[in-house]
Amino acid sequence: MPSQLSSTRPRQRRNTKMSAAALTLLASTASMSSHGVTAFLAHTATRRTASSSAALLSSSTSTFMRRSKVMMTPFTTKLFSTATEEEKTTAFRTTTTTKPFTNSKYDEENQSQGIVGSYNPSAFESHIYKWWEDAGCFTPDAKQSKECNTKQPYVLPMPPPNVTGRLHMGHAIFVALQDVLARFHRMRGKPVLWLPGTDHAGIATQLQVEKALIAEGTTREEVGRDEFLKRTWQYKEEQGGHITRQLRSLGASADWTRERFTMDADLSEAVVEAFVRLHEKGLVYRGEYMVNWAPMLQTAVSDLEVEYSDEEGKLFYFKYMVEGGEEFLPVATTRPETIMGDTAVCVHPEDTRYKHLVGKKAIVPMSNGRTIPIIADEYVDMEFGTGALKITPGHDPNDYAIGKKFDLEIINIMNKDGSMNGEAGQYEGLDRFDCREKLWEDMEGDGLVIKVEPHQQRVPRSQRGGEVIEPLVSSQWFVKTEGMGAKALKAVEDGDMKIVPQRFEKIWNNWLTDIHDWCVSRQLWWGHRIPVWYVGESGESEYIVARNEGEARKQAVEKGHPEDVILRQEEDVLDTWFSSGLWPFATVGWPFTEGEEDSDLARFYPGTCLETGYDILF
Repeated sequence: MPSQLSSTRPRQRRNTKMSAAALTLLASTASMSSHGVTAFLAHTATRRTASSSAALLSSSTSTFMRRSKVMMTPFTTKLFSTATEEEKTTAFRTTTTTKPFTNSKYDEENQSQGIVGSYNPSAFESHIYKWWEDAGCFTPDAKQSKECNTKQPYVLPMPPPNVTGRLHMGHAIFVALQDVLARFHRMRGKPVLWLPGTDHAGIATQLQVEKALIAEGTTREEVGRDEFLKRTWQYKEEQGGHITRQLRSLGASADWTRERFTMDADLSEAVVEAFVRLHEKGLVYRGEYMVNWAPMLQTAVSDLEVEYSDEEGKLFYFKYMVEGGEEFLPVATTRPETIMGDTAVCVHPEDTRYKHLVGKKAIVPMSNGRTIPIIADEYVDMEFGTGALKITPGHDPNDYAIGKKFDLEIINIMNKDGSMNGEAGQYEGLDRFDCREKLWEDMEGDGLVIKVEPHQQRVPRSQRGGEVIEPLVSSQWFVKTEGMGAKALKAVEDGDMKIVPQRFEKIWNNWLTDIHDWCVSRQLWWGHRIPVWYVGESGESEYIVARNEGEARKQAVEKGHPEDVILRQEEDVLDTWFSSGLWPFATVGWPFTEGEEDSDLARFYPGTCLETGYDILF
């Protein structure tokens, strides 16, 4: 049976006819009883499976009654404990299609047990859930016969939420959906592992601790790495755990005896092992590439952590003077500050307006006469804008590609905090936005300004910090993704993995076909420190990838270095998604139980279904 990758989100609400039983149950959960809502979802889900609804209803009646405390009174408990299966089904239908609160005997039994008034979920649900959990109802082998244990288990890894986070509607949706799946297959007699846990949320957690330090009048650099990590672990202990308690309050039937955290000792070892093995296979490398840089956080962030917003901006038109004459190329940009990093002006090879200028030089404004080539490429759209593009390979992804094609110089004009560096000349030290205003003012004084127009533009912002993302070329650690992407494509193509709904297969194929290498290094302190050691007091030209410093030193000696050679571990940590990507197998024993037939790894990996949002997948 193929694994399932379910990407579901509620679409437009449908007008569906409900049975009297479903309506009664819905009314009984109108107080937003979380367990009751989940029970309602499970009940309606099973009823829609016409071929097996009767059997499911019969086999799960007692479970359902325990789950929906609305119906579980002393009277109904006695009724069901003495009835035949056929009578239970009939009684259940009768109970849910009549008005039970008008039954005098029903009321008498309730009152004798101290149950009076309307149903109050908070008075019962925590006790019911604690009983479920203490009784081991959520473990894969809960009350199952030897015959059941020979069945193929149903494995549902819970995508780990942020350890210091709080529940939102997205979490409520995934809990409802995954709980239905877990309970459904559990009622079918399968061993079910719904494995819960949290990730360390590298950027989000570090940002909160840094804010606390700033409020105290200090910074992480001032307190140092060790003290900062101590403070972060303390913050995790204080703030962590809220979200798992909230998941329990929703009635999530996950196996909490196996709850994991991505920075548990054994999971951290798994992260190191994965990095080392990928490097040994040539799939991890260090190189310079265009990344999304968050100046406030001072780290690279993934595409998933960049959000685009439509904002009112300006389009600045100016003259790029041609060397040795009065001719100029009219160019437009939304970011004048990047002019200081320009290394070419590009036009279309068939554009008659500029064809005669190709091969000549243009003078970079306010640069004391620095010249750059005028080049031609079909990438340029003659009909868009002025038809002439400034090329800044160090600060624009598209320009970076053109720069590689024409072997242009790549100039980085900004510091890590978003201020201008020495390459910006007289504007060194200015914030990038202050530089924009000052540079444009100076260009206006030199007669290089043509006009400024209002312009609606998509601005990339950091999902965590909110600041405008700056594309820049930086030395980072990358994972090659082409081969992995090809395997993922083939898995769906061959039917080994099924995507539900099927319409997302097209997005899956498009996304994995047009894929770039993954930048996995983050300039943070909270997270899994990259297991790389640089040789010598300075420089990064020679490095060793190893599982620990002892192994790194042994490799250094084998390469001819003295035993007391200085080794410096990489300061960066790995992207949180690197460790979360290992979740399905690292949480069940990888790499420690590889090859063991009776291990959890052999039994519960690969998983059966991953339910998650398409906004996370793509």
